Amino acid sequence: MELATPLANGLRTDHPVPGLPFVDDSHLPLNDPEAIEDIGRNTAQGMWGRCDEQDEGWLAFTTDPYRHDLGWAVRYHPDHGRTVLLYTDSDAAGVHTDWWNDTLLWREGGYWWDGATWFRPAMLWDPAREDYQRHSVPAALTVTAADMLDGTGDPDQATVRKISTLTQDDTTAPGRWLNHLALWAQHRPDDALPLERCVVTLTAPELKASELLSVTDMAQLAGIAPSTLRGYISRAEADVPAPQEINGGRSAWSRPVAQAWVELRHRSPESVAEALADRTGDQRLNIGEALVKKRFAKSFFSYLWEHPTRRKIWALRHRNEETVRQTADALAWEVSKSLDQIIPTDALSATIRHAILDEFAISQKLRSRNGGTEIVSFHGITVPVAKMLDWLVRHHPTRAQHTIGQILGDAERRLDIPQDVTTRSLRTALALDSEMDEDVRNEFLDRVLPRPKR
Repeated sequence: MELATPLANGLRTDHPVPGLPFVDDSHLPLNDPEAIEDIGRNTAQGMWGRCDEQDEGWLAFTTDPYRHDLGWAVRYHPDHGRTVLLYTDSDAAGVHTDWWNDTLLWREGGYWWDGATWFRPAMLWDPAREDYQRHSVPAALTVTAADMLDGTGDPDQATVRKISTLTQDDTTAPGRWLNHLALWAQHRPDDALPLERCVVTLTAPELKASELLSVTDMAQLAGIAPSTLRGYISRAEADVPAPQEINGGRSAWSRPVAQAWVELRHRSPESVAEALADRTGDQRLNIGEALVKKRFAKSFFSYLWEHPTRRKIWALRHRNEETVRQTADALAWEVSKSLDQIIPTDALSATIRHAILDEFAISQKLRSRNGGTEIVSFHGITVPVAKMLDWLVRHHPTRAQHTIGQILGDAERRLDIPQDVTTRSLRTALALDSEMDEDVRNEFLDRVLPRPKR
């Protein structure tokens, strides 16, 4: 999940982001979410605002009334106080949306905190649960303002910025940031959240500087050239995650984040399609399309060349086998890339999903009727249904990936079937009834199905 980069801390935030300047936010009614919304909502062209209640607390954002290119995002929790951050106006609404979960704050390139636990950046999507996978950070420690304010910070060497003079290219607090934190602490009212509960950042073994990976290290882990990774970063391509550290202009990532990115690439639609690419000929086709192309090329060639009557319609200068073969190949290519016009694959994928869920439900019913009480390791899938799933995988691997994710989720939600049982059932069915080569089949399933729990 790509996160917007904040430009500054609001002076009345309870959770300062390290390195950012503090900006005067006294013109914001921070105790009233509806009033925050009213600042920007329908006020002037190019301005907007919104507030929403949460299970605990509320969210709000607004275009700044004086700087319409900037926007404020505010999150309030009754136990953990409030976060006040300044963004570009176009980013503020997106942050509001990103806060629609358990997240209270982000640090270190997307590591996030829910009030009790630190989690790694949300990167890998779980299609069965329709949410990002969550991985807590081992041995994570929360660093508070009280931990950092050791008496060496000099507030006289810091300033509170005015929003009227802040530029989007000047969002690093000058000098020693601890000086700015000390000045922020001086502005805290008596009834503010105690400093020992004001979260600044986290520490963890995986975030130590000696453990972070450089561009070269991360590229090697992904099996690409460092120049390729630098190109991805400069062009904002390939979903490269935000670094955990930037030192002297050089980015560095924690190993778990780098590994998650490699896994993300491995499970991308492009990667899944590559697993089924036709490696015997034109790799722009997958193995199912290549089979259709071969079939229709033979049919068209026979129709256009081998029938004496039809062959007479060709002009003399075109009456040669190679020209006709090229024409037949072109016709076959068109057919192979038009499967959706031949077979309603969207409807087919939905039918396969419901058929497999029905197989599972019948299996459960039969076991219950027969008094079965032992733990089920897998459910059988009949040959016709397994063969249709196999066809979908061979001809539409990315659509099959989505369908399998839906099956995993529906089986768990509707039938209380654990994901590992569904995974074993699908693997068994395809092992028995697939027309794919075993290595190709296993490579596809390894990229699509969840890994076994350890």
